[in-house]
Amino acid sequence: MKICLHTPLPRLSNELWEVLKLFYKTESFAVVATAPLSPEYVKKAQFTATVPTDDMQILAHEFSGEDGSMCCRFVFQGQTAERRTPVTDGESKLEKQRRMKRLCKLTLYELCKRLTGMHPAWGALTGIRPTRLFYEQLDKGLTHGQAEAALQKEMDVLPEKTALLSQIAKVQQVLPQAGADDWDVYIAMPFCPTRCSYCTFAGEAIGDGGKLRPYLNALYKELDAAAEIMRERGAKLRALYIGGGTPVSPDDETFAEFLKQACLRFPNPLEFTVEAGRPDAITADKLSAMRKAGVTRISVNPQTMNDATLRLIGRGHTAAQAETAFHLEREHGFDNINMDVIAGLPGETAEDFRRTMNAIALLAPDSLTVHTLALKRGGQLSETDLPPAETVSEMVRIGGETAVRMGMEPYYLYRQKYMAAPQQNVGYAKENKACLYNMDIMEETITILATGAGAISKRVFLSRNKRIERAPNAGNVDVYINTIDEMIRRKQRLFAGESE
Repeated sequence: MKICLHTPLPRLSNELWEVLKLFYKTESFAVVATAPLSPEYVKKAQFTATVPTDDMQILAHEFSGEDGSMCCRFVFQGQTAERRTPVTDGESKLEKQRRMKRLCKLTLYELCKRLTGMHPAWGALTGIRPTRLFYEQLDKGLTHGQAEAALQKEMDVLPEKTALLSQIAKVQQVLPQAGADDWDVYIAMPFCPTRCSYCTFAGEAIGDGGKLRPYLNALYKELDAAAEIMRERGAKLRALYIGGGTPVSPDDETFAEFLKQACLRFPNPLEFTVEAGRPDAITADKLSAMRKAGVTRISVNPQTMNDATLRLIGRGHTAAQAETAFHLEREHGFDNINMDVIAGLPGETAEDFRRTMNAIALLAPDSLTVHTLALKRGGQLSETDLPPAETVSEMVRIGGETAVRMGMEPYYLYRQKYMAAPQQNVGYAKENKACLYNMDIMEETITILATGAGAISKRVFLSRNKRIERAPNAGNVDVYINTIDEMIRRKQRLFAGESE
C-alpha cells in the first residue's frame, strides 16, 4: 500500500508510520505538512520518505490544542477516528509533547484496528522497551495486576504480553541492583569469521586480519582514556561485556593479548561476559585464556540448529560444530553458558524451530535468548524470504515454552524496529544465571562506558527523570581507526561536568 500522510505535525511522522506498519505493508510513505512551519524547522525536518504520487491513499490528520483540550482526528479509507484529552495545568513542555504524541498514536491505532480487524499482540506500543511503561505503572503505586490491567486498557496490549512484562519485573527486582556509582563497560570486537546475511550490526568479516592490529592499537588508546574517565568520576565497575561482531574472531594469541589488555584497564568486575558467539571461532586456547582472565559468562550462538538454514544465512558452521563448541566450554569449567536463537529465519517452519529448541534443550545451557528476526538497512534479506507472521509468533511461543521447560525465567525484554512479526526478544535464565549487563542496558538504569567501533556510551542522570545522554563511536572500522582521537573527545565531553 502507498500512503501519503497530510499532517500539521510532521515531526510525529516517524511515530505515526510505526503505527501504520503494525497493520499495513507500506510500499512507500510520504508526509506533507498541512500547517505553516518555521524556516528553521523546515531546514532540520525530513518530511518525505518518498515524493507523493497520484496513486497514494491519503491519510488526513488534524490536530488542535484550543479550548482547554487537545483534539486529534484521522480520516482514512472513508472512516474517521477522533480522540480528545484535557490540557493539564502545570505540566512541562516535555510532558505536554509526550501526551500529544501518545494521543495521536492511539487515535491512528484505533482507526487502523477498526479498518483491518487486526489486534497486534503489543497493541499500540511501538517502542523498544515495553518494560519501561510497566515500571511507570508500578511507580504510580499500582500492583502488578493493576499495572497489567492499565496497559491492557490504555495501550491495548494482550494479556499474555502484560503477564510477560510482570514476570520480568519480578525477576529483575530480586537481581543485584546497581549502586549510584556503578558503571558497566562494553568493549566491541567488530570482526566476524563471515558476514551473516541478516546482520546489520557494525562490523565486517575479519578476512586475512589485516585491519586487526590497527584496530587494536586504536582500541587500546580508547580503553586507556575510558579507564581514566572512570577514575576521575570515582566510578565502580559492575559488569564488563565484550561483544561484537564475534569477539573470538582473532587468532588465539591475539585474542589472549586482547583479553589481557582489557583486564588491565578494567579489573575485577562483578560480572564478566564474552559473547563468544560463532562456534567455528571457539577454540580450546581461547577458552583457556578466558578462564585465566576470570570470564564468568560465555556464549555459543547457533541461531538455528538446522544446517540448511545455516548455509542459507552464511553462518559458515554446522549444528554439530555448535554442539562441539558447547561441550568444549563445559569441559573448560564454564558454568554460565548462554545460547542465542532467532525466530523467523528464511525458509524455516515452526517444526524447524521446534527441532532447534529440542536440540538446545538436550545441551541444557544456563541461559537462552530468543530473538525475533529484524529486517534493517544493511541486511541482505527481504520480507519475501521470511516465514509469515503467524509462524514467527508460533516460533516465539515454542522458544518460551522450551526455556520454561529447562527451568528458566524471563529476565529482560526488548523490541526492535522492522521485526519480522510484532513480537519481541526475550532473555531467559536459570536461577543466579541472568546477565546483569543485559538487564542494565535494556532498562537504562546505569551509565555504560562503551568502547570500540559502533559502540554507544550512555550517561544516565538518575535525577531529573533519568535523563540520558549518549556519545556514539563510528561504526565503520576504518573510520573508527582514523578518528580515534575524536571518539575519545566525544567521551570526555559526555562525562565532563558534575553529576546531577
